[in-house]
Amino acid sequence: MSLAHRIIPCLDTDGKRVVKGVNFVGLRDAGDPVALAARYNAEGADELVVLDIAASRDRSPTFLETIRRVAAELAIPLTAGGGIRSLDDARSVVRAGADKVTVNTAAVARPELIAELSREFGAQAVVLAIDAKRVNGRWEVMVRGGRDSANRDALAWAQQGVELGAGEILLTSVDRDGTQIGFDTLLTAAISRAVSVPVIASGGAKLPEHFAEIFSEGAADAALAASIFHDNVQSIRDLKQYLAARNIEVRLPC
Repeated sequence: MSLAHRIIPCLDTDGKRVVKGVNFVGLRDAGDPVALAARYNAEGADELVVLDIAASRDRSPTFLETIRRVAAELAIPLTAGGGIRSLDDARSVVRAGADKVTVNTAAVARPELIAELSREFGAQAVVLAIDAKRVNGRWEVMVRGGRDSANRDALAWAQQGVELGAGEILLTSVDRDGTQIGFDTLLTAAISRAVSVPVIASGGAKLPEHFAEIFSEGAADAALAASIFHDNVQSIRDLKQYLAARNIEVRLPC
C-alpha cells in the first residue's frame, strides 16, 4: 500500500511574526505563527515547517519561544530550522518542541553536521533543505536564502546528504519560489530518482493542479507551500478533496 502524500504549510518567521516575499525580497507581514499553526492543524495539514529566516544569534531565544507556542497548538509533526549550525542549536529546537530539524547552509559548509544530527536524533528527524537553481543545464545548490551558489551539483549533494544520515529532503526550486506558476516537476523528479528518502517539493505552488502535477509527474512524497495558505488562496481541506477525487492518496481531514 502506498503512503499518503503530505500537504505541509511553511511558516517563515522573523522570530516573532510570519513573513513572506519572493526569493526573500520584499518581505511582508503574513500573520501570527501561533494562530496560523492552530488553523492549519484544524484544516488537516499533515505536518508544519517553521523557519527562522533571520537566523541570528540574538533572535534565537525569540524563535525558540515561537516554537514552544506553535508546538502547543499542534497534533501533527513540527519541523523547525533556520540558523541551526551545531548539535547544541538542534537540541535547543527539539527541547522547544520540534519533532524534526532542518539544516541548509550550515550543512553545505560542514557536511559532518548531518551525521552528527542523525546520530543524536535518528535519520527520521533530520531534514536536509536544498535550494536548487538551474544554471547552464544543471541544478546548482544555492545558499544564504538562495542568493549565492555553493558550486555543488544538487543531485550529488542530495545523495551525499542521505549517505550522511538525512532522512528527508526539503527541495526548493529557487527559480519557482514565490512565482505561483507551479512546482518544478523536472527538478523534483530528478532528485526523487536520485535518493531513497522522501522528497518534499517547495516553490511555485498556487493551483490544485500544481499539487496534482508534483505528485504524479514530480514523484514528490510531500508538497510545501506558504503564501497561498496564509492568504486563503487555497484551503488545505479543499485541496485534499481535489487530490482525492483524482485518485491521489492523501489523508482527508475529519
